[in-house]
Parts: sequence; structure tokens; C-alpha cells
Amino acid sequence: MELIKKWTDDLRYLPYHQWDDKYQLFLNETIRKSHWRQSYHVQPKSGLLNDPNGFSYFNGKWHLFYQLYPMGPVHGVKSWAHVSSENLVDWQSEGIALLPDSPYDKHGVYSGSGIVIGDELVLAYTGNVRDADWTRTSYQMLAHMGRDGVITKDATPIIPAPPEGYTHEFRDPQVLFYQNKYWLLIGAQTEELEGKVLVYSGETLEDLQFEGPLDFTNQSMGFMVECPNLIFIEDKPVLLFCPQGLDKNIMDYQNIYPNTYVIADTFDGEQPALKNASSLSNLDHGFDVYATQAFNAPDGRALAVSWIGLPEVEYPSDSEGWAHCLSIIKELQLKNGQLYQTPVKELIELRQDQTSVSGKLSPKAAVIADKTNNCYELVLDFSADSQGRLLLYSDEEMEHSLVLDFDAKNGMISVDRTHVSNPFAQEYGTTRSLSLEENKPLSLQIFVDHSVCEIFVNGGQHVLTARVFPAENEKDVYLEGTSGDFSGDFWCLRNMKND
Repeated sequence: MELIKKWTDDLRYLPYHQWDDKYQLFLNETIRKSHWRQSYHVQPKSGLLNDPNGFSYFNGKWHLFYQLYPMGPVHGVKSWAHVSSENLVDWQSEGIALLPDSPYDKHGVYSGSGIVIGDELVLAYTGNVRDADWTRTSYQMLAHMGRDGVITKDATPIIPAPPEGYTHEFRDPQVLFYQNKYWLLIGAQTEELEGKVLVYSGETLEDLQFEGPLDFTNQSMGFMVECPNLIFIEDKPVLLFCPQGLDKNIMDYQNIYPNTYVIADTFDGEQPALKNASSLSNLDHGFDVYATQAFNAPDGRALAVSWIGLPEVEYPSDSEGWAHCLSIIKELQLKNGQLYQTPVKELIELRQDQTSVSGKLSPKAAVIADKTNNCYELVLDFSADSQGRLLLYSDEEMEHSLVLDFDAKNGMISVDRTHVSNPFAQEYGTTRSLSLEENKPLSLQIFVDHSVCEIFVNGGQHVLTARVFPAENEKDVYLEGTSGDFSGDFWCLRNMKND
């Protein structure tokens, strides 16, 4: 038996129960042999994971759902998988929560969000249906999870069709409660093929009324907006979203599609509008973040999680029958008008076996760690005159690695995967760079987990995320440079407890 290499529409949309059990066992066994599987990131047991959904706190636990196609590393007929946690670190599988098994979602349970209402966690999602001509119809649906964990779907849509003037590209509802009303934001496309965020409101989620497109910019947001997500930090609205086809003159980016944000002074529901919204900013300056979902948690924090993967891009793990993962959980804060993202404090529970490092940067590479298991956290602080490079996922000869070039003196950092062993998505470039304030100390907090690397720069002022698929002998960390001092700590990290 071998993995499927040619995926037809008939295969992608074959109901799960019609798949041969022997194939699923073979798929799972193939995946178990992978050395790219992660230790503390949420990943699919098999097949493809994409957008995070329904991130929430309910009944004493954190809940997180994600898009899943379990039969292979392709975008087939989607369901929602469900994981829960008591600490935002150890995520327990709760199985598949929403199957594509109703007349309004039979070709896919697409992305959405969650909100606690009374004794229920209410899930809003897009149901995908195709007719005999393969024309798509999108329905906005609700499902309800009680304290017993049982989930039931509503029989009919809350929004049965897009408003007049909009296409069937109409999906990813976010629901929230603000100023004594329920709100629903949704990604949309006009008949003129322009991306918009549409706004609905009502006394309940069952009586929503269309309020119009959200006014937050005079610039075109490409041909489609996906995954709109409005949160409030220090009473200021922050809108996260993914514009597809965005003009690079509006915001410079290299990924096929960016994950972006704007910060505003207020949200005016009457218009509806974000007042005095900032210009567009890139949420992650790395290679592989998309569809970030955030919510205002009951403990006062704004928490976020991202899909580490991109649409329409092939990844090396596809050959093993699986694709993608979710990011670690991040806290969002505003500092000096800028969005900061930091790993949640609970992640220190993963730390084991600390080693401290320090010294002067030298052209002769210093060994920060060797023969690691590629599962660690590394914190490094550099002086304001430092110039050098850090090699992650390196072999002993330093021929293959993920390279971080940094120049605190001139204010620059870049991540380069030109020399990794298993390159991919090269048509979108192999280097990502960003500018920093000149002549300032530089701090890096880096999380490595086998085939994913999340880099937090200067206390979360910037984030660079990358998938890397190393050979089995590429487990060393080296540091070299021409000037400056460094100090830091290295921790091995334990596996996620997911029993």
C-alpha cells in the first residue's frame, strides 16, 4: 500500500466513513515514523490542519478547534477537530467536533469562532455546499456545546446568503458581544472582486441584521478578505484579518497571502467603522503564519493562536501524509501604539534542563547547543553594537541551517532558509527581513519544535515564524559574529501532555 499522490475531487469529497480502514491505519503508521512531528505544538493526527477556530474559555477549560481533513495533506472535505486544555500548554484531543453531515455543510465545515452564552459554548461557522455543477453556496451556521461536551447543530442557517452585491466567497464568521449587542464579522468579496469585512448585529445571534461593510480604510484590501477578527486591548479595537491579492504598494509582503492588522481608537457600530484606524501592518514577518484567531479571555488577556501554514503552498511533510500545525498561544498587548505578541507565561511549564551561555561574538562559531532533540527554547540578549548570525537546525559542518542574521548597530534582522535541507515555496523568496531601531540592545526568544521555529524579537515587538524540515543529523545551534557581547539561556522542553 502507498500514500495517495493524485487527489481528484471525488477523493477529496468522499465521506469519511467510506474510506478503507486499512488505508487509514497505513496513513497513521506512516506519519508515526516522521522525525518532523512536533512535541508541544497542536498538529493533526493525520492529514491536513488549517485555520484555528472557536478559541474560547468555557466550563473551566480552554477550548480550541481547527480545520481538519484527516485523509491526506490536501484541502478535502473539512471538519472541525477539538482540543481542550487547563493550562494553554497541554492540549487534549476531544475528537472531531463538527462533521460535514448536514444539508448546509455537506461539502465542508469551514472556519468560524466561538462565544460563551449562558451555559453553552456557541460555535459559528460557514457551511460549504456545492451543486451538480460544482457551484459553491455558503451558509452561516450555529452549533451549541453544553457543559456535557455534547454538540448540536442548528437546523437552519442564521445567514442563508450573502447580501446583494456580494459573491459566494463569504465565510469565516467571528461572533462577539460588545456594548450590549451581539456582533458578527465575516470575510466577503464584492461582485467587483474586492475584499471586504461585513458587519451584522442583533439582540441575539438568531436575529442578526446586516449593517454594511466595515469602514476602516480607503485602500483596496485585495480580491478577498478571510478570517476577520476584532478584539479590544485597553479599550482600543484591533482588527486582525487576511487580505488575499493585496497590492504590495499598500503593504510590503512576500508570502502568498499576508496576515495583517490595524489598530483604531474606537469601534462605531452605527457606521459601522473603526475610527482613526492605523495603516496596515504585517502580523508576522516570517514565512508561514496565516488565519490568526484571537479573543478577549475572561482573565483580561487578549490571546491569539495562528495557523502555521499557508494556502496553496506545498510542504515537505506532504510526502508523509500530513501537513501543518498551530502556533503556541500568544498574548497580545499594545505598547506605544504598536501590537506586541509574547508567548503566554504558562509556557514556562515546558522548561527542563537549563543551560546558561555568555561571551563575546567571534568569527569562530561558538557552540550554543549540540546534538539537541530540536525541541527547545532559547533566549539570547545582545549588546547594542552586536553583529553576527545564529544558526539553528545546523549540521556539524554548518552547511545546512536556518540562519538568523542580526545587526543591532544598524538595526536589522533577517531569517534565511536558503541553506535548509528541504527547501520549499522558494518562489516566494527564502529570506525575510525587518528593520529595528539602531544602536539598541537586541533580545531574541526562540521556540524550536522539530519542524517549526517561532522567533520573538525585543519582547514581542516583532515575530518571525518559519517551518523548517531538517535532516536527522541537523540538531546543533551555533553563534558567530564580528562584534558585541551576548548572554542567554537554553532550555530543553518537555513534550505536551495529551493523554
